[in-house]
Amino acid sequence: MKWPLTFFALLLAASAYASPLQPVALKCEYSTNPLGIDVAVPRLAWNFSSTERNQRQSAYEIIVSDKLALINQQKGDQWNSGKQSSDQNIQVAYAGAPLRPLTRYYWRVRVYNQAGEASNWSEVNWFETAMLSTAWKAKWINDGKPQPAKDEDYYKPDGMPLLRTVFTTARKPVAARLYIAGLGYYEAYLNGQKIGNSVLDPGFTAYRKQILYAVHDITTMVKKGNNVIGIMLGSGWWNPLPFKFFGRWDFRDYQQTGRPCVKAELHIRYDDASEEVIATDESWKGTSGPVIQNNVYIGEHYDARLEPQHWNSATTPGGVWSNAVVANGPEGILMAQLQPPIRVTKTVRPVKIIAYKPGVFIADMGQNFAGVASIRVKGKAGTSIVLRYGEDLFPDGSLNVMTTAATQIKKGGIKGGPGAPETMWQEDRYILKGEGVESWHPRFTFHGFRYVEITGWPGQPSVDDIEGLRMNTDLQQNGSFACSDSAFNRLHDVVQWTFLSNVFSVQSDCPGREKMGYGADIAVTANAYMYNYNMAGFYTKTVTDFANDQQPDGGITEIAPFTGIADRGYGGASGPLGWQLAFPYVQELLYNMYGDKRIIENNYEAIKKQLDFLQSKARDNIFYWDISDHEALDPKPEALSATAFYYQHASIAAGFAGILGKTADSVRFAQLAQRIKQAIISKFFLPGTGRFDNGTQSAQLFALWYGFSPEKENSMKALLQEFERHQWHVSTGIFSTKMLFDVLRENNMAAAACRIAQQKDYPGWLYMLNSGATTLWEAWHAPGTVYSANHPMFGSIDEWFYRSLLGINAAAPGFKKIIIKPQPAGGIHWARGQYQSVMGNISSAWQMQNGQFALQVDIPVNSSATVYIPCAANAKITESGQAVTVQRYEDGYAIVELGSGNYQFIAQ
Repeated sequence: MKWPLTFFALLLAASAYASPLQPVALKCEYSTNPLGIDVAVPRLAWNFSSTERNQRQSAYEIIVSDKLALINQQKGDQWNSGKQSSDQNIQVAYAGAPLRPLTRYYWRVRVYNQAGEASNWSEVNWFETAMLSTAWKAKWINDGKPQPAKDEDYYKPDGMPLLRTVFTTARKPVAARLYIAGLGYYEAYLNGQKIGNSVLDPGFTAYRKQILYAVHDITTMVKKGNNVIGIMLGSGWWNPLPFKFFGRWDFRDYQQTGRPCVKAELHIRYDDASEEVIATDESWKGTSGPVIQNNVYIGEHYDARLEPQHWNSATTPGGVWSNAVVANGPEGILMAQLQPPIRVTKTVRPVKIIAYKPGVFIADMGQNFAGVASIRVKGKAGTSIVLRYGEDLFPDGSLNVMTTAATQIKKGGIKGGPGAPETMWQEDRYILKGEGVESWHPRFTFHGFRYVEITGWPGQPSVDDIEGLRMNTDLQQNGSFACSDSAFNRLHDVVQWTFLSNVFSVQSDCPGREKMGYGADIAVTANAYMYNYNMAGFYTKTVTDFANDQQPDGGITEIAPFTGIADRGYGGASGPLGWQLAFPYVQELLYNMYGDKRIIENNYEAIKKQLDFLQSKARDNIFYWDISDHEALDPKPEALSATAFYYQHASIAAGFAGILGKTADSVRFAQLAQRIKQAIISKFFLPGTGRFDNGTQSAQLFALWYGFSPEKENSMKALLQEFERHQWHVSTGIFSTKMLFDVLRENNMAAAACRIAQQKDYPGWLYMLNSGATTLWEAWHAPGTVYSANHPMFGSIDEWFYRSLLGINAAAPGFKKIIIKPQPAGGIHWARGQYQSVMGNISSAWQMQNGQFALQVDIPVNSSATVYIPCAANAKITESGQAVTVQRYEDGYAIVELGSGNYQFIAQ
């Protein structure tokens, strides 16, 4: 077939005027098409696709409409930004008409490159507002049962509430949404089908201040005629057992708690624009369910004989139902949940079933992780199957439950209080109803484990009868890393398992024993988490958690949400300085990694209040106690570390004031930081030696990481002498381990870093792996019966894989400017990986072969990069076969400046 000449003319004209720059990957509040947001002024962002290098945005246009037809016609009746001369493509604040609640808004963007060429309009994206400031019609309801009068009664069987209602629709809706907060946890069903695929919803918060609710699109689930909505409630963190953490702190003394309850609204819209709302109130029906015991620490007991028949699907269910009761729910503000929900993200099959002794079997899952076991079993009604969880086995082959016993409450040691088990191990129990093959897994708890002890099983279980459900906040994977060192690849994999085991709406220190958001564990691993996952929504919640529990005097708690633990703090319920540091430091990282200025604006007054508190507690700008460098093997430099943390608080506050244009505050806080630094040098520095305090690895790393030393060369020499004294093994703790790899990276000492990281015997990472660890340990030595075997803090090394071996670093907030500086060492001859930044994908892949260093990099559109290519001085550098103009040679690198695009360098 011959095409007319006019066709080719049009094609040529189109290609002549088409911009090589196109917007893609649109986001609202870091999410693609978020279903429910309670943000009055959401922030928009986009990346780019391009067929050419060196592309930049010079302007953009955004249109927003609540009518899909208009947006398809490229009209924005809610906001038309017009052409804005700006290179900003992240954190662009909506500036249109005030957003209405419960409304879907559609939006598109087009952009102009540096030559002024306009792109096509982007694909249509949307965001949907949730309740915003609208008053809820729903009431908090539950089954009306009173809470136990005595602590010991909390441990008795107590059927958790089942709640339900029937509603009728005359026709199928065009849209239906469920807005729901069920405390502590809930599962919701419509016509017998589970709503959504999240678990352990909603996220844990300080309920007196804030409660999170989820939004579910259930349009396709609503049918014409009668519909049944059913809700099963669990205790979660809202209805905790009254045991005393570490024998001292009862969580219920510090947070608002109560009997499980729910507040929910189902909004239905029809094709004639009419709407209907079904809200929780006293007209709903309730009864006791089959979950007869449940707790986030010690597990769930489920009696299947107590399941009311068709309770969540039939108009007339089994069981005895009575009217629900309006409950005294939590006092906090309801906010739509913006962090990703917890989901089952992987199924883990056991590698073997061990017959330990008659009637006792142990399933070896082959991997330590967080979640629950799921079973398939057939047996007589009343048969009770008990699942106990542990991270290890004792030498005699029995289950070691001790490393995950709740807050170290164990027989013969710490006591949990009236009614508490002598040893608070993790245990689930299922009682069969005796109807064919029964499938079950716990709903309202999670465990840390590799092994599952099974007793009461009818017959002998097989590997097909049990599986592990790995659960975690469903974070988007943003990074990847691999290199020629197989041990480092294995370590990177172990870090992933460890990190994902410790994100259950809060970032915990361990998923079995404590499950709490300790500030220090968060601070030292936050950067490593950010290189691996999209942490923007998750860490925004983390900052909010600390702000919610800020004490009246300004102190920040050790843990958020606060559980009462305040170890070596400075009065009231404040935590030690290193643990308080999570509050400002995570904000700083959110700004550096994602360009998020709003998080600083929203929390600035709280930061000032915290710093005022710290100033009131310092003595001559010095602090004298702290938990310090937890799990360091040498004596801890306690006063030095405490004062260094104080310095960091002041420095961050000065930086925040500068970002916000508060010049007087910035000067005042910077002067405070300088006074603290001088006090540290005066008190802890030994002139002429470069040594600080006790001169340990920890002490030297604190001095070098913070830039305290007036004799940097001597201080570095003293640090290396300490490593030589330890035969190049670590003696570092929670903070100095993170600092170690930063200091060595910043000083081009990759060989030393590799030498330390590649040690195969105790103490070190490869010692853990060679000892059978599948997740990182809490301490450098084996966990035994005390320490957690699934602890993220030493996973801070994973940041070094990205920042040193791959060399990917931000040179401006949000990776607007990038540094690519790979540091090959340790016999590693290739490495490759990528990081999905808010600006777009950044990749680095290098190989050393036949006397050449080959480096391939991807720089996202609208960013620029300084690339460091390892080579000899004045070596010839080519890119895609063409000679490269090198800006300069420095410290074993050729340095070139790049715009966006894919580049392939070879250094001779």
